[in-house]
Amino acid sequence: MDFGLSEEQVMLQETIRSFALSECPTTRLRELFDDGSGHDPAHWTALAEMGVTGLVVAEEYGGAGLELLDLALVAEVFGESAMPGPFLGHWLATLGLGLAGTESQRSQILPALAKGEKTACVALQEGVGAWAPKEWTVEVRGNRISGVKNVVTHAAIADGILVGLEAGKLAWVDARAPGIEISNENGIDRTRPFSTITFDDVEAEILEQGDGTAEKLVSAASVLLAADAFGAASKLIDLDVAYAHSREQFGQPIGQFQAVKHAIARLGTEMEPTRALWWHAAYALDHLPEEASRAASMTKAHITDRAMAAARESVELHGGYGFTWECEVQIWFKRIMFDRSFLGNPEQHREQCAALAGW
Repeated sequence: MDFGLSEEQVMLQETIRSFALSECPTTRLRELFDDGSGHDPAHWTALAEMGVTGLVVAEEYGGAGLELLDLALVAEVFGESAMPGPFLGHWLATLGLGLAGTESQRSQILPALAKGEKTACVALQEGVGAWAPKEWTVEVRGNRISGVKNVVTHAAIADGILVGLEAGKLAWVDARAPGIEISNENGIDRTRPFSTITFDDVEAEILEQGDGTAEKLVSAASVLLAADAFGAASKLIDLDVAYAHSREQFGQPIGQFQAVKHAIARLGTEMEPTRALWWHAAYALDHLPEEASRAASMTKAHITDRAMAAARESVELHGGYGFTWECEVQIWFKRIMFDRSFLGNPEQHREQCAALAGW
């Protein structure tokens, strides 16, 4: 049995990686990071033309009809490049609409999202760490909703919002509908700025999903965040290696010192095996539903924890320079911090794993 990627999947990653290297080098990334917009319309347009905005949208609605593993492979590359833009929320919104929408809703909404003509985001998290569907409290009265959601990435530029409601329901809302108030917040990851959204008797399309759809959406988010963190941690290890070769101490590169090279080797051996976790979790969501939720939570808990440890050690390996705004490490450090905390921290996901296992 072949446990590797297909030729098409390898090509997908190579294509996205090549684009990121040429169109979003560190100089451009720093400009976007410094201004805090977290979005480059030119990147969005180019990637939409490459089909990235509609990867998991069914072909009949203008998408590529790929699986979650394919999407996670792109998320890994985006983590490596710290790609700014509303991709995470947009992907999750298209996935949620595909899972939960009626035929009419899918045919009306998904084509424009798949082509990147319109942008979407998801509003799932509430309060301090309330991320699971059973914890959602946004009220539904007929076709109108009221409540508050926070940590909604790229809400300021979204055309539509997929909202998590009480009892684990989902709704699609026009981002410019009357009764919506969007308040931008100061987040640590400037590649993915977020907002708090207040819905005050807002008209919404309630999605008629089946049981467990909201849980699957959150599980998919966990896998994508883990893949992103994996890519970001891999990038940090590459930065560590480059710095160890270029920084000299006592007349020789610091990479010659055992304490440094052993630390970098340990980071590599701790991160690389976790690749199998998010590959399996992504595959399970499409093919092994009975173990998908637990695999997703286990993946997010372990990988984001390992990635955060790698980020902290990368700062140390870069010495005092590693703590400064000028050092590239801080960009990926902050991206991993977001991946770790958004939609459940490792402790919460480990509790979820234990509950799903009946402990």
